[in-house]
Parts: sequence; structure tokens; C-alpha cells
Amino acid sequence: MDLSLVIPLLNEQESLPELYSWIKKVMQENEYSHEIIFIDDGSTDGSWDTICALANEDPAVKGIRFRRNYGKSAALNVGFDEAQGAVVITMDADLQDSPDEIPELRKMIVEGNFHMISGWKKKRYDNAFTKNLPSKLFNYTNRVLSGVKLHDMNCGLKAYRLDVVKNIEVYGDMHRYIPVIAKGAGFSRIGEKVVEHKARKYGKSKFGLERFVNGFLDLLTILFMSRFGKKPMHFFGVFGTLSFLLGFIMALYLLIEKLIHVANNTRAPLVADSAFFYIGLIAMVIGTQLFLAGFLGELISRMHPDRNHYNISETTFDKE
Repeated sequence: MDLSLVIPLLNEQESLPELYSWIKKVMQENEYSHEIIFIDDGSTDGSWDTICALANEDPAVKGIRFRRNYGKSAALNVGFDEAQGAVVITMDADLQDSPDEIPELRKMIVEGNFHMISGWKKKRYDNAFTKNLPSKLFNYTNRVLSGVKLHDMNCGLKAYRLDVVKNIEVYGDMHRYIPVIAKGAGFSRIGEKVVEHKARKYGKSKFGLERFVNGFLDLLTILFMSRFGKKPMHFFGVFGTLSFLLGFIMALYLLIEKLIHVANNTRAPLVADSAFFYIGLIAMVIGTQLFLAGFLGELISRMHPDRNHYNISETTFDKE
């Protein structure tokens, strides 16, 4: 199969028939063997009835319905599990992503030897103050912290090689950082393509400004898990050791100062009168706690069933 289209949605009944017709037109023009996987993320309108009607008419249409709203990440993760096409395309169901971009996205994966291509909505039709400016700041922060040089990491229109989606897990609100997750899994050939962004035709956006705060916290989580998920002591142990040593040096300084006064038969100031005493004590306590956190993290990591799970791209075992 050439393509799998994974389309998460929430209350998009009005746009689904038009989106389906647009996708089928592109598929027929390019003669792609394909499947269209709609994931209904707990819609309360007639979205599921529309998906069922489309599936009855076209065997290429598949529908998955959540009992309640779990979020876009959960919908994508389930869609990735079901996808079978050599190239997987994700897009939103609100008609702001153009299916006309699909052939070029697929070509970049197949002929360009990319693991993943992310869309870049260079010209947007969203509100400049509530979406465009926060989005630019958000993406700039992502580029600096993650090292993944994309202008629009949160664009829903993306293309993947099949083995990419089968080797990553998307949960919580991590769909914003799939390129970072993919890079952490070893899929480093990540490209970008300017794509058309259309004004919303039906309904309203499902995301508010709180996504930027939550997104930043999710980014920190991903960066930590990708770098230290299997070796937490390397993070907590380093900072714990530095903090403890800093506190120990302060305490040692106070001890040496005390001994000098004793050797010279002079009145030594009370240790508790020095700010170094309290700073050093707090630093040693924090260092000990960080070290213990790293130790407990190592115990949990070693007991986890996936402690020796690694992404393997290929082997020579079956070659003659």
C-alpha cells in the first residue's frame, strides 16, 4: 500500500464529506493505493455517523471512535498502530490542511530519503495576536532547546516513513513534538516543506492559549526522557554531586577557619552566625536528595519491561 492517511478529529461533521471528496480526488489522480483512517476523538455531533457512512461506501475508509475525548496525541497513536501504508500522512480534518500537498510530501519521503517531512504554514490565516505571535515564539523556543530546526513543529500536516510511526509513542500532549520524539528514536533525517494554510471554513478551533504553557512543559519532559530516560543517574547524580560538593567545601572552609582561630588562641566566631553554614547545609541536603532521586530512577528504569528495548533499523541475519 502506498499511503495511509491518519486523520484525528473532534466535532468536524460539516467538513468530513468535503475533506473525503478532496482526498479521493488526489488519490485517483495519482493512482495511489491507500487507506483513510479517521479517529473520532469523542465527538458529540454527527461526525461518527458521517464516518460510518463513508466507510460503507468506500472500503479504503476506516473509522476508530473513542468513548470520550482523549486528545490528539491519543488519536494519532492509535492511528499509527493501525497504519499499513509505506508512507503515512497526518492531517487535520478542519479543511485548513490541503490534500493537494500529499503527492509532494510522499515524493520527498520516497525519493528524498527523509524519515519525516513536517509542513510549514508560512502564511497563516489565524489571529495574529492569539495564535501567530505565540506560535512563532513557541517554535523558536523549540528549535533552541531541541535542536530540531523546524519553523512550524505543530503543523498537523506531516509525512512519515512507516517504520517511524511504528517506533515512536505519542501520549499526553506530545503530538506537538513528534519531530523531537522521532529524532530521539534515531530518525534524524527530518525535512520541512512549505504548505498551504487555509482559513477555517466550519466550526472553531479546539485549542486555546493554555497549549503553549503545557507545550513548554511537555518539551522539557521529552528532552529529559530522550536523553536520560534510561540513565536518570547521569542527570540527577551530576547535579546532586555538584550541590553536595559545594556544600561540603563551604563546611570545610568554616572548619578550617575555626581551627585557625583555635591554633592562634583567638576567639572564633560561632559557626551558626555565618551564612556559609546555612547555604552549605542546604546545598548538601539538596545534593543528597538529588542523588537519591537518581538512584531511585535507576531502580525504576532497571525494573521497567522496556529497559532493553532499542529501535533497530535493519539486520543482516536473513541475508544470504
